[in-house]
Amino acid sequence: MKQPLICLTLTGKTLEEDAALVRKYWQYIDLAELRVDFLTEDEQLYVRRFPSMVNVPCVLTIRRKIDGGIFTSGEISRTMLFGRALAFADQNPAKNFAYVDFEADYHIPSLQDAALAFGVRIIRSCHDVEKPITSLRALCDEMRKTGYEIPKIAFMPETLADVTNLFKEAESMTEYDHILCAMGPLGQVSRILSYKLNSYLTYTSPEETSANLSSVGHLDPVTLTNVYRFRELNEQTTLYGITGWPLVKTSSPEIHNSGYTAKKINAVLVPVRSPSMSDVIEFSRQVGIQGLAVTVPHKEAVLSELAELDQEAGEIGASNTIVRRNSGWAGYNTDAYGFKTALVEFLGTDKLRHRRVAILGAGGAAKAVAYVIKQLGARACIFNRTLTHAKLLADRYGFEYAPLNIESAGELEQYSEIIIQTTSIGMNATSSSNKDNDPVYFYQFHGNEMLFDVIYVPEITPVMMRAAEAGCKVCNGMKMLKYQGYKQFKIFTGVDYESSDAK
Repeated sequence: MKQPLICLTLTGKTLEEDAALVRKYWQYIDLAELRVDFLTEDEQLYVRRFPSMVNVPCVLTIRRKIDGGIFTSGEISRTMLFGRALAFADQNPAKNFAYVDFEADYHIPSLQDAALAFGVRIIRSCHDVEKPITSLRALCDEMRKTGYEIPKIAFMPETLADVTNLFKEAESMTEYDHILCAMGPLGQVSRILSYKLNSYLTYTSPEETSANLSSVGHLDPVTLTNVYRFRELNEQTTLYGITGWPLVKTSSPEIHNSGYTAKKINAVLVPVRSPSMSDVIEFSRQVGIQGLAVTVPHKEAVLSELAELDQEAGEIGASNTIVRRNSGWAGYNTDAYGFKTALVEFLGTDKLRHRRVAILGAGGAAKAVAYVIKQLGARACIFNRTLTHAKLLADRYGFEYAPLNIESAGELEQYSEIIIQTTSIGMNATSSSNKDNDPVYFYQFHGNEMLFDVIYVPEITPVMMRAAEAGCKVCNGMKMLKYQGYKQFKIFTGVDYESSDAK
């Protein structure tokens, strides 16, 4: 198996800006793609100089708007820019572009002849930024006019099933160099596992300019290399995943993968994003994922996909960890362990008898929290926007329940000694408290409450900020995440995470 190359896509406004990024990331990349369409018009005239400004092979790309680029000056202008960039080849190949990207419908014989004459490999590309592309082998065969060309297909999947099909079709595509990837959040896993697509390379973006291509799902090269261990992945690598939706940010890959590194285990945990748990199961079967960390909103939906369930997950009614067994998928719950360990550490005691606890939410995380709170002997009230869900959870443990709205401010006051926030409200919030990012925006903290928010991004949620400003002791969900992740790691590998250097 040939290891895919790492290509840094450059979308700066000037050649010097792009060259500086290559110098910064050179140790993480194998080549750099100069996106001429992002340069200012003045800078576009001098792209011929770029290969001599950097120390890695360069790809020349001038992407049209229809293909996901921003070049709008027309095909005549684009052809002139291609010609200008490829002309006057230097005797030293390192000072010339090593690759040029021509779309499948772009055929200019003089440019193609020049590329071949100067030893510039042609990437023949096909993009669909709105929907999936199928029949990949036939399309690659059609685009590959000569043995010197590298066909490239990139598309925007509509569901994870489209990404599964990409991996399925790519299995037997081993005869010649090609580039395959799915774009967007659903397709990001295809960039990490590009070796399973037999892909010639995978594209990344510098963190500094990632917003320029935010819709395509690029990772930065440092994360790809250090967190996902890209250069070490091979057919012997055991695959695990973290699944949820939208799963905008997750620290689970960093926790698990640092553990694999410390323990010298050839494994990697990757994000598998999808709103459909059944699609996740099918994708996992296709690529060979052996275990999944399961997060919002799948902790309850996953139960129908399982062949067996351990006692704790069964009692809680939610699973956040599943592992492939001979009989099918087996489910576990490590949230309860993670929450209990972190909560006791936060409170400084495991004796909660007669103390009053407010649990905000009634989903998978709340079920694990309620299970622990009952074990610790506290009295609790479940607050949830959908009252029937609150009642179902409350009845299981003999707790009270109430709607999560301003009308329940009085009930919340009665159970406010310890407040456990389990909803997704406030996740990835960037503004101060309001009714959209603070689940109890209507509640006035007095300063004697203790607030535990299971969210860990951002580090301080809007409700935590309000509580802290009032003098309350607050805690986010990072330690809960770590502790449940350590137990997950043991279930996946049979190895204790805590004894490694990965803490």
